[in-house]
Amino acid sequence: MSAPVLEMRGITKTFPGVKALSDVNLTVGPGEIHAICGENGAGKSTLMKVLSGVHEHGSYDGEIHFEGEQMAFKDIRASEKHGIVIIHQELALVPYLSIAENIFLGNEQSSRGFIDWNDTLRRASALLKRVGLNEKPQTPVADIGVGKQQLVEIAKALSKEVKLLILDEPTAALNDEDSAGLLDLILELRDQGIACIIISHKLNEIRAIADSVTILRDGQTIETLTVRETPTSEPRLSEDRIIRGMVGRDLDHRFPDRTPYEGEDAGSLALSVAGWTVRHPVDHHRKVVDDVSLTVRRGEIVGIAGLMGAGRTELAMSVFGRSYGQYVTGTVAVGGREVLTKNVPAAVDAGIAYVTEDRKQYGLNLIDNINRNISLASLSGMRRKDGFVDEHKERSVSERYRKSMNIKAPTVFEQVGRLSGGNQQKVVLSKWIHADPEVLILDEPTRGIDIGAKYEIYTVIDKLAASGKAVLFISSELPELLGMCDRIYTMAEGRLTGEVDRADATQELLMRHMTKNRS
Repeated sequence: MSAPVLEMRGITKTFPGVKALSDVNLTVGPGEIHAICGENGAGKSTLMKVLSGVHEHGSYDGEIHFEGEQMAFKDIRASEKHGIVIIHQELALVPYLSIAENIFLGNEQSSRGFIDWNDTLRRASALLKRVGLNEKPQTPVADIGVGKQQLVEIAKALSKEVKLLILDEPTAALNDEDSAGLLDLILELRDQGIACIIISHKLNEIRAIADSVTILRDGQTIETLTVRETPTSEPRLSEDRIIRGMVGRDLDHRFPDRTPYEGEDAGSLALSVAGWTVRHPVDHHRKVVDDVSLTVRRGEIVGIAGLMGAGRTELAMSVFGRSYGQYVTGTVAVGGREVLTKNVPAAVDAGIAYVTEDRKQYGLNLIDNINRNISLASLSGMRRKDGFVDEHKERSVSERYRKSMNIKAPTVFEQVGRLSGGNQQKVVLSKWIHADPEVLILDEPTRGIDIGAKYEIYTVIDKLAASGKAVLFISSELPELLGMCDRIYTMAEGRLTGEVDRADATQELLMRHMTKNRS
């Protein structure tokens, strides 16, 4: 049996008030794809930051052995020098530089103190060919999609003669086609002898490519399981078995049982959108939302399904205060009364809330604390007579949501940027729930979140509907829409292409509607 390429022994990492890792062990063999699974906050990303030198040697306890030698990485350059390269979930590319410039950023190909552009372009072309990306190396990164940007990141890693590649949620923002292509590339890298560590909440992807999986829970190693006996054999490990290790129990039901709303106004219209048309913010000749009409009743969860670029987010953002694109025509009514949502404050005043798909950029102030983030959308309700915020009331409200939403943080004064993805999402939801909207638009509310945290958020959404709120639920995961929604609209090329009741909905039927061409 070959000696392991990596051994992490007894890794313990403590932040103020929080023990993120406690005596964690990890072993990766040469040419192995090793998955790391766990709920949000389990310590997965922290462990990889320790390995890659983001958390420098001396800031943690334990040992790292790579290729038989004990390591003491002081920074990320030190780990890269030994062939350990990490690709974070938030890609570290400069959009206004070319693909070639990004690949060799910090590792410029120079001659006599000047950049050798011929060598740079030649080597970049070879690396792009190796990762299967058919783009010119001079192309600005801003001009290519997220899926191709992931391939640029991998090309950048290969330029550093990578021996161990770490990928943190590599397919979280990709569509199915791009995800499949990236997974195939990871398998090719394994065949070339490159070991890979992949962090992912998508258990079907882990079963598709991983050789083994280590499960973390509450900062501790729970177990390491074999996914398949050989690289070519079928996976013997089930998703249910992985879930049991992650959450410490069986999740017999992935979604809560729907509790219908039985108020006096049950069944009445909460949201009505009619003839809604929006043009692209730059290319004014292109319609990104084209004559869309839909309704959501009180106590109802209505889904919107569509492939990447179908116009789902553009619809949601434009309805929410015309915060995307150029409004052309259409009306919005809340509770049967037409409202003019000409900007975000007007939309909030009308009783509409929007939970964005990009919580880090648009949903949260990452450098502020939980307390301030939760109160942001409803400060007017926390004013004292002198016009200042009642800090006691603000803290009381935030503390209530920290407990009721099970936000894992020692206090409400914890910086939001230090929370796991699932806990950040709970803060976003808390912010808008406290604003007490009539209509809540949820755009990919569980993206990048583990199975246990997903169930908690599903339960919150179901309770909102059971209390009479109207929920518009956008998701790229069809099982999620099928498990949560009463009705599902489908979109393609900016238009609605179908409406399916819960009883009739299947993945096949939804996909058929989602792939309809414009008539």
